[in-house]
Amino acid sequence: MGMFDLEEQFTFYGAYHNNPINIALHMVFVWPILFTALLLLNFTPPLFPQSPIHPLGQSFLVLNYGFLCTLIYALYYVSLDKKAGSLAAFLCFLCWAGSSALAHLLGFSLGWKVVLASQLVCWTGQFIGHGVFEKRAPALLDNLAQAFLMAPFFVLLEALQYAFDYEPCPGFNARVQANVDAEIRAWKESKNKLIS
Repeated sequence: MGMFDLEEQFTFYGAYHNNPINIALHMVFVWPILFTALLLLNFTPPLFPQSPIHPLGQSFLVLNYGFLCTLIYALYYVSLDKKAGSLAAFLCFLCWAGSSALAHLLGFSLGWKVVLASQLVCWTGQFIGHGVFEKRAPALLDNLAQAFLMAPFFVLLEALQYAFDYEPCPGFNARVQANVDAEIRAWKESKNKLIS
C-alpha cells in the first residue's frame, strides 16, 4: 500500500469504517487519543538543550518527542492533501500546544493517570464501534501504521466531506466509495467461504 496515495489509504480505512455509528464513534474518540498520546510524550526530555518556547512568559512548549511526533504527523498530512492536510497540521499543533500546557499543569504523577483513563475510554469506544456496529475487526490488526498515523486525518476528511462535501480532487469521493464497496464485498465473500 502506497503511504502517499491518499485514495488507496482512504479506501483501506473506509473498508473498516463504513457503519455510520462506528464512524461517529471514531470522530469522537480518535483526536483525543492523539491529544493524550502527545500529553504523555510531553514528559520526555527536550531534543535540544535550549528548546523551551516562551509564549506569554510560560515555558511549557518544549521541543521534545511530543513536538517531533506532531511535526511528522503534520508534514505527512500536508503531503497527502494541501488543503485538508494543512488544517490537520494546524489541529495537530493545537493538540501539541494544548497537551503541553495540560502536561505542565498536571505534572507526570497525575498526567499519566489522565492519559491512561482517556486512552482506555477512547479505545473501548472504538472497539465497541467495530465489534457491535461495524461487525469487523479494527484496521490496526491489519495495518498498525495506518491505524495510528492515518486515523486523525481520515476522521477529519470524513467530517469535511460530511459538512462541506469536500474532495481532495474531483471524483475522489465516488472513486473511494466504489473501491470501499468492492473491498467490503470481497471481505464478506472471504468471510462466507470460511464459514461454509
